Amino acid sequence: MNDSAWKSPEILVPRTFREMPRWRTDGTKWLDSLSERLANQCVEWSLRPDGSALHGSNAIAVPVTRHGVPFLLRMAPPHPSFQLEIYALRFWDGRGTVRLIEHDSDAGAMLLERLDTTETLSSAPLIDAVPVIARLMRRLAVPAETTDAASTADVVAARVGLLKAEWERLGKPFDRAILQQTLKTAQDLSSTPHDDAVNADLHFDQVLAGTREPWLAVDPVLLRGDIEYDLARILWTRLDEMTDDTEVLFHFDTVVREAQLDRERAWKWVLYRSVDYWLWGLDHGLTTDPERCRRLVAIFGEHEPSSEKHSVAR
Repeated sequence: MNDSAWKSPEILVPRTFREMPRWRTDGTKWLDSLSERLANQCVEWSLRPDGSALHGSNAIAVPVTRHGVPFLLRMAPPHPSFQLEIYALRFWDGRGTVRLIEHDSDAGAMLLERLDTTETLSSAPLIDAVPVIARLMRRLAVPAETTDAASTADVVAARVGLLKAEWERLGKPFDRAILQQTLKTAQDLSSTPHDDAVNADLHFDQVLAGTREPWLAVDPVLLRGDIEYDLARILWTRLDEMTDDTEVLFHFDTVVREAQLDRERAWKWVLYRSVDYWLWGLDHGLTTDPERCRRLVAIFGEHEPSSEKHSVAR
């Protein structure tokens, strides 16, 4: 039987995906038709399911093959930011990122290079994982002056005017001096001399083992400007594994060295992003992440950056 005559079997949507919080507000119309949508996409692209579906909070991914070659079919509700995701994947075109094979914007579908979804960088010991993600930051930092992507400075400029009002509305959750220091820091970050490409959603869970390259980023978000931008996220996503301030600063210095960052600017970005996310997290009912941000602010807000290096037991 040829592929055009083949009909995809029903693909089981995991119960855990149906239980994601987003469907409580978004409704379940798309979700209820997802099995049919997946089957139709398989027929459209001549794909055969090759394993159980995986998912995050917003998208589902099905291992598939086409003419014996493994891929991953990813589907999410169609949304305006889909084109930004496609733009980012096309921009890097597999350089440090998963490779995009095909896409259908109307269906919210992507056909992606198959990575090892069972092995993310979050499963590697910090002492090994931090240098890897730092070198990946540098690998992604190709010239981006010709892109239409927003700059890291634009992101700060659009957000900084809201911080004081949020701080007051949320009951002044930290000392005013920290707020003032953050606003002053934001002035420095509201402009940038750089036009490097920046993945604005780079963290350990978003880096998967590959065959074409040992580690590849998935779901990248393209900005341009300071590649120091997302260092705070790299720290806070595994902060609970760092026992004390010395270890936090050791990993900070590792990223600065391996990614070839400006240490003073990296320090400022960690402070600004931690305060920004602290307020955002409280405003959205988060509990654990604001506490992580509090810990980072205690380190990066009360001391000035220096050339001092820190070591931890290996």
